[in-house]
Amino acid sequence: MPRLRRLAKSEVTDEFTLKMYGELFGDRDPVAEPGTETGTPGDWWTVFALVPDVLRHFVDAYAMYHNPRRVIDPILRELGQTRAAWNLSSAFVYSQHVKALRAYGVSDDRIAAISSWSTSTDFSAPERAVLAYTDALTLEQGRVADGTFAALKAELSDEAILELTYILAYYGASATISKALRLEYDDRPDPIAEVPGGPYPLPGEEGYIPPTVEPDSEGKDR
Repeated sequence: MPRLRRLAKSEVTDEFTLKMYGELFGDRDPVAEPGTETGTPGDWWTVFALVPDVLRHFVDAYAMYHNPRRVIDPILRELGQTRAAWNLSSAFVYSQHVKALRAYGVSDDRIAAISSWSTSTDFSAPERAVLAYTDALTLEQGRVADGTFAALKAELSDEAILELTYILAYYGASATISKALRLEYDDRPDPIAEVPGGPYPLPGEEGYIPPTVEPDSEGKDR
């Protein structure tokens, strides 16, 4: 379950939120009868509905990057969004943008190669520049090496780079929010947990095995 409560349809008073509920869920109450056409539970929407301005901001950003006025190539954009989700370990955002890439005609082999793009031969120079830039934005928190930015500038206009930067940073935030609130496919146990096993004996306790120290060529321990 998400960490915040979900807003039932009967609780909605905001007209924009009601409109979104209708478009996504039809006549259903998405809390009582969850599920969207893409297979997600839909709780991203029912949690964001708690604050209608937040919901509208998200929808406006989505509409912005799908606007035909955008100059960034949609496949380059989706490659970056998918890689950002992979880097930030958001199963929800990753899954949604894999579907988007497939809708744009990108092969499953190329999609699978996004996780290891730096050693893959499946990507063009512009695609590699976008993926490297995505890594800098998400893994290096915006610390972009001059060489990486130069490679991006060689492939994209300034306008396309600004659009890409905004969209990737926005979806980095989306991935973070999804994990923090355990929304959609990010409602899962933390993958880092203790692996069951025996005790860890300390020096002087039963079962403790001291490290083997071998002398070096001069007879000194090393």
